[in-house]
Amino acid sequence: MSGKALHQFLSENLEELKSKGLYRKLPVVTGPTGPRCIINGKEVINLSSNNYLGLANDPRLKEAAIKAIEKYGAGSGAVRTIVGTLDIHEELEEKLAKFKKAEAVIAFQSGFNCNMGTVSALMTKDDAILSDELNHASIIDGCRLSGAKILRYKHSDMDDLRRVIKEAKESNQYKKLMIITDGVFSMDGDIAKLPEIVEIAEEFEAFTYVDDAHASGVLGKNGSGSVSHFGLYGKVDCQIGTLSKALGVVGGYVAGTKELIDWLKLRGRPFLFSTALTPADAAAALKAVEILSESPDLVEKLWENARYFKDKMKGAGFDIGHSETPITPVIVGDEAKCMQFSDELFKEGVFAQGIAFPTVPRGTARVRNMITASHTKDMIDEAVEIYKKVAEKMDIL
Repeated sequence: MSGKALHQFLSENLEELKSKGLYRKLPVVTGPTGPRCIINGKEVINLSSNNYLGLANDPRLKEAAIKAIEKYGAGSGAVRTIVGTLDIHEELEEKLAKFKKAEAVIAFQSGFNCNMGTVSALMTKDDAILSDELNHASIIDGCRLSGAKILRYKHSDMDDLRRVIKEAKESNQYKKLMIITDGVFSMDGDIAKLPEIVEIAEEFEAFTYVDDAHASGVLGKNGSGSVSHFGLYGKVDCQIGTLSKALGVVGGYVAGTKELIDWLKLRGRPFLFSTALTPADAAAALKAVEILSESPDLVEKLWENARYFKDKMKGAGFDIGHSETPITPVIVGDEAKCMQFSDELFKEGVFAQGIAFPTVPRGTARVRNMITASHTKDMIDEAVEIYKKVAEKMDIL
């Protein structure tokens, strides 16, 4: 593709997005991302942060990060396999393993890297992956990179999963079978049917893989994830978690057997070829894990606020789908109208991101809300009133 052809391709496709109302500029935050923050120069109630527990701004995490910089410097200096493994990385992994009740943990630079590195390290072109049709983009990309056959099953439909895996097993085409799912689905806020998935995996001799990006710090004992939530310790082979979102920092991790973690240290390409987590990130994440391990208070506050918001929005007549977690979509349907709704909410003082195709299926555009432990009841009440005002003006309710 020549430079001219590239220009034409980009220009035409950008104009198409603009004509559909789907062209978005990046919102710029001034200062910390809290329940109230300044976005594009305007103070708003923030309903679009993954900072579920408010830990991104917690003084204890900031202090831990500052001390780590003073001790280790700004960066880790190398990949983990050369001189990039600091003692604080190993301490973080040990604390995470205890928190997850797993034999061992390996930390990656992001949750996305976890999926890219882990799936491709475990699966080959001789294998098949049973993947929920609504799995996150990072899972999809990891599956593609592995070269394995991807067999999708209908979202959380256990009968369809059983049908697909039975056909795969009986075909005798594949050496290994893996069932992969999000623990919490980020667009609808529903929880994977993990007990049934584990039962099916055992029946058909498959192994299991759950991405707990939106379950980490949200579900289970003290926020330890979906395996804890369902009491499935030792039953799920690969648990992926994030150090961002509820834990408030950046990075990701894989929890499992020592054998699995040893393999990923040798074959997980993002681990092998990307510089390690910075000392500040590792120290802050470690402090977050310690805070959650010691007390359920933040997780309980998160759920209290989430239930309060859901009740208020449902009572006002909004379609909030079938969310089972603090992720609360307000489903509009029409893509252009949804994005306009999000823009109008911002003008009135609420930042809630509009989500449209291809992130969600056509006709299911929604404004996605993320309630946190840091929101007050007064903030939630104010946000709901703004929602009602804008919805009435736009004839959405």
